[in-house]
Order: sequence, then C-alpha cells, then structure tokens
Amino acid sequence: MSQKLVIVESPAKAKTIKKYLGSGYTVEASMGHIRDLPKSQLGVDVNNNFEPKYITIRGKGELLDKLRKAAKKADKIYLATDPDREGEAISFHLANILKLNPKDNIRIEFNEITKDAVKNSIKNARPIDEKIFDAQQARRVVDRLVGYEISPILWRNVKWGLSAGRVQSVALKLICDRETEIEKFESKEYWSVEADLQKDRTVIRTKLAQHKNKKIEIGSEKQAEAIKAELDRGEFVVSNLKKGTKLKNPLAPFITSTLQQEASRRLNYQTRRTMSIAQKLYEGVDVKGHGTVGLITYMRTDSTRISDEAQAAAREFITGVYGAAYYPKTPRVYKGKKNAQDAHEAIRPSDVTLTPDKVKDSLKSEEYKLYKLIWERFIASQMASCKMNTISLEVLNGDYKFRASGSTVEFEGFMKIYDYKGEDEEENTSIPDLEVNEKLKAKKILLEQHFTQPPARYSEASFVKTLEELGIGRPSTYAPTISTLLNRLYVEREKKSLVPTDLGKIVNAIMVEYFKSIVDVEFTAGMESRLDLIEEGSEKWTDVVGSFYEPLKKDIEVAESKVSKVTIEDEVSEEICEKCGSHFVIKNGRFGKFLACSGYPDCKNTKPIVDKLDVKCPTCHEGDVLQRKSKKGRKFFGCSRYPECNYVSWYEPVKDPCPVCKSLMYKKYSKKEGTYLECSNEGCKQKVLISKESEE
Repeated sequence: MSQKLVIVESPAKAKTIKKYLGSGYTVEASMGHIRDLPKSQLGVDVNNNFEPKYITIRGKGELLDKLRKAAKKADKIYLATDPDREGEAISFHLANILKLNPKDNIRIEFNEITKDAVKNSIKNARPIDEKIFDAQQARRVVDRLVGYEISPILWRNVKWGLSAGRVQSVALKLICDRETEIEKFESKEYWSVEADLQKDRTVIRTKLAQHKNKKIEIGSEKQAEAIKAELDRGEFVVSNLKKGTKLKNPLAPFITSTLQQEASRRLNYQTRRTMSIAQKLYEGVDVKGHGTVGLITYMRTDSTRISDEAQAAAREFITGVYGAAYYPKTPRVYKGKKNAQDAHEAIRPSDVTLTPDKVKDSLKSEEYKLYKLIWERFIASQMASCKMNTISLEVLNGDYKFRASGSTVEFEGFMKIYDYKGEDEEENTSIPDLEVNEKLKAKKILLEQHFTQPPARYSEASFVKTLEELGIGRPSTYAPTISTLLNRLYVEREKKSLVPTDLGKIVNAIMVEYFKSIVDVEFTAGMESRLDLIEEGSEKWTDVVGSFYEPLKKDIEVAESKVSKVTIEDEVSEEICEKCGSHFVIKNGRFGKFLACSGYPDCKNTKPIVDKLDVKCPTCHEGDVLQRKSKKGRKFFGCSRYPECNYVSWYEPVKDPCPVCKSLMYKKYSKKEGTYLECSNEGCKQKVLISKESEE
C-alpha cells in the first residue's frame, strides 16, 4: 500500500490532520523552522549579492533524521506548513533538506483545518512559490543586517545584550514620541454647563452646545457662573425636535489586529496571549463527540474576506436559529484596507454549528472566551442591521442652545448576539414626548470644571491599531514586536499602558540621531510595500536589500565613529544591605526588577522587591502584608513572616474594616461592577463600589 507523508509545523496540527487523512498517510511535525541564519555571525555575504548562509538550527538534528527516514518510506511528500510567508520559507528549506524538487506539486495549504479543507488541499497541491519565499528571505536578511550591524554599537556604548530592529526600533520611537508629547503637554482649564430639565416626572439631561449659533468655549469659573446667572433669569423652551430612524451596521469579522484589540478591550488579554490561544484553536482541540477539531480559521490575516461556503453556512445558521428577518437582503461583503495582502480569509469559526455553548465543556476558560468572541463577531457580521428610532432635542434659553439625543431599538438585528458602541456615539438620554415651543422647568443647572488631557499612552490594543494604520509590520509581527520591546526592557507596562524606560529613551535617542531612515515611519511602511512587490514578482529581492543596505552602511560608519559612551546609573534604593551596610540599588533581571547591593563585587547580596501594604496580616496579626508575584507573573498577597505564617490571598486586603461587621475587606474587580471592596465574612459580604474603571 502506498504511503504518503505530510509535514506540518506543530504536533497539535499533526494530530488533527492525521484524523482527517486516515491510514494511508503519515503526518510529522517540523516544530517550526529547521534552518536559519547562524546566531554566531552575520550569515549574509554583503559582497556577494547578499547570499544568505543557512544552517540547521541547533537541536534539530535528531528531528531531521526522523523526517529523512519518513521521507524515504513515502511514495509522495506534501509540505503543509502555515499558509503565510514564514510557512512558505519553512517548506522551501524542508524541500532543500529532503532533496525534493520545489517545482513539483508538493506544497499544500489550508486556511482552516477541517476534513474538506485538508482533503481539498491534497487535490490542489502546487509547487513552492519562490516569490513568496524571496519576500520572506528579503525580510529576514534586512532584519539580520539591521540587528547585527547596529546592535554592536549599542553594546559598546550603552549596555551588552541590547538590540536594534527594523520594526522594533520604529515601534520604540512611536512609544517614546508619545511620552514626549505627554511630558510637554500643557493642561488648560475649561468648564461645561449642563441643565437638568423636567417635564412631569421625567428629567432630561441637556448640554450647552452653542451661544448665538456658534460653538461656545468656557475657560473659567467666572465665565461659567455668568452664564448660569443669565440662564436663571431666562426660560428653557423647546426649539427643535427631530425624530428619525437609523441603521447600525455590524462590524467586519476579525482580522489579526482587530482580534488583538477586542480581546484586550473585552477580555483583558495581552496580544501574545491572544495569539497563543488562537493558535491552539486553529490547530485543533479535542471536542466531545467530534474528536480533534480545528475550531477557527488561520489567525494571521489582514483580510475581511470570507469564502462563499462560509457565507452560505452563516446564512443557513442565522435564518434557521433566529429567523429570516435577521439575515440581510444581500450577503455582506466588507472592504479591506488599501495595503492588505488579502492572502487569507478573515478569522472565523470553521464550523458555525459548533456554537460556544456546544464546545464550552471541552475548552479551557481562556479558549472558550476567545472562541466565543470570534464566533459571535463572525455570525453578527453576517446578520441584518439594527434599526433604531432616534430623537434629537434642542432647547433655547435666550441665546444659549442646549442639546440632548436619545434612541430606542426597534429591531435588534445583529445586536441580538454582539453589541458594541461606536466611537462617535453620544450618551443616550431618555426623552419624553415634547412639542416645539413647549417650556421646560429647570430642575438644576450644573457647572463642572475640566482640564484638557494629554494624549493617552499606548495600550497594547491601541498600539497594534497604530502599527496597522501606519503600515508598520504585518499581522504576524505585532505581538512579537511588543514582546521584544518588553523583554529588552526598552518598555514596561504600567497597568495597561506601554511606557518607555530610561534605557529605551537612550537607545531611541541614538537611533533617531544616527539611523533616521530605520526609525522613519514612512520608510518602514515603504519597505513593507516593497516586500509585497517581491511576492508579486515586480521586484527582485536582492535589489530591494541592496537599495536598503547602501545608505545603512554609511550610517553605520558615521555611528561607529561618533556615538559616545553612555553610563546608565542604577536607581539607588533607601533600603540598606543587612550584610555590609551599603545601599541597595534597583536592577533589572530576566524575572523583573530586584535589589542588589551597591557594594558589588565585594558584597553580592540580592533580594526581591516587594511592595508592603499598610495592612497587618489577618492571620498572625504580627507580620505585614506584602505584594508578591507568582512564577507565572500573577500578583498575590502574603505575610512577611512566611514560612512561619502561611497567609496568602489572590485579592488585595485593605486597611479599613467592613463598615457593617468590622471584618477584613478585599479589593476586587469585575467587568459588571468595576473595582469594589468586599467583606471577607461569608455571612456579611458587604460591597462598597470604588470605581467603574478597571485597575489592571
């Protein structure tokens, strides 16, 4: 019996595909890349048309022997690596090592791991696309030239182990530029005026919008009080009332960047975590009654396109479960971005009938939440619009115009399963039946002081959105770029914000002064476009690399002669070393910040940094409660007398006791309630709301 060999990237994918292909197939995993440029040297011959030197990745020898043996036994070999540039490159190198002809029909790919998709891919096997490989090779070579030529300058003049990168460095500059904007921002005072107007028992909150039909700006309390005095003397009269309807349309199905943003906003998942969970859902999970199933389509995509089959399946599901009224008259098609590669479909469930409820018991909590988000977003994207009845109100008091708006849902459409609030949507106000020229009673006029705010620091979600809008990197690079900035200690997280460190600012300053093109947004976005042209066959990869390297080489020569040594002083702690009496200094290690004796190397004393709360241990009443971190980085609280006292809690205890029973209170957070205090006494469970905002 003939035996066919299929090589994929991961064991999880191998397990899923093996189930669909049956006994005539052997499925093995390459465990990602098997060849790469050497770590110990540049690995690119800049004098010989940028010829790369590829070597077998250390530790992959045994795996390659296994693949060679499997290949010898096979009558036919298929390379089923991921359907992107990286996957094409892995297939190219596998073909080279296994002595396969890349022009033979050995390359298969599928956007979703389902039985039909996998079997159809075998029927539609194709040659390896060397243009796609060349685009990836150009990216790899350019990134190697930037990293290995510039990084040594940073090692010699700043600190050993630092790195520069084509995408990484421009990303760092964006974060540093935002921090500079914030530091230079000058806040200005302004005031708002609102009026609570009453009809019968209904109170309508209106906002002052215009004075003499022009936008009004109130810069001081004195000005606000003067306006209030005029309003107190006048009457509030309805001047305009408009009723209408509007359609609220669903959002497109997810692409990589929007999935990362929405998972951050709704689930508080970091980009790296989102992509890791999505990878598992794509490669396959064991679902009760179905075996191993790939639940979603490929998760690295910039296209909102979906297949005709997926659209038909969505139509059948929506009309069958919700009724014909919930499906639009014509199927929805979403327009993609200008620079989208459009190589794959949007991220969607592979089988819409596998609803979140059906697979919930088979998934981990985080997998279920992300799958539910993807499933609901896709189904909603194919549903009818939400129809809303709107009403807008204008009220005059002399020359001052107040406004309010409200809406009610007439037909929920897609919002039956996926609600969202658009950025331009105003706060909804309940407005009763009114008539033009009707007088309203002023229950209260509210004056409130405000100050203009600086631009917000980037969160991971907003940073991904910015990278996408500027054309920096591609879907596969967003999460690794952020991880690199954090791992290099160029950036740190403060709650959900990305903040440049002193080290990050120093490295950015050097890059901005000596390598302007590398950190130029338009230049970096232009390089991405040229990589796309290589894939299309419009440019040669060596020409693109050559045009990039010539100016880089000149910049490197200047930087090597002019960059001066930078000394980074350690932050001195107030804490004294108990062994030698010197001050501790704060240092960064692979597990975060820690205290090290400033007397090093004579004294090598170190200790972790712990935050002490102003709370005595509720168990022993002697030790202090300390904030610590678990091995996985999760915050928890424990007694300073550990191991004598074993008090530990995932929740933060607070100093003030419960106002009802005087027991210990814990600070907690939920999406529904925000941040609140809850009594530890099971019989009491008193709650005190602190804030509606997350304190992550």
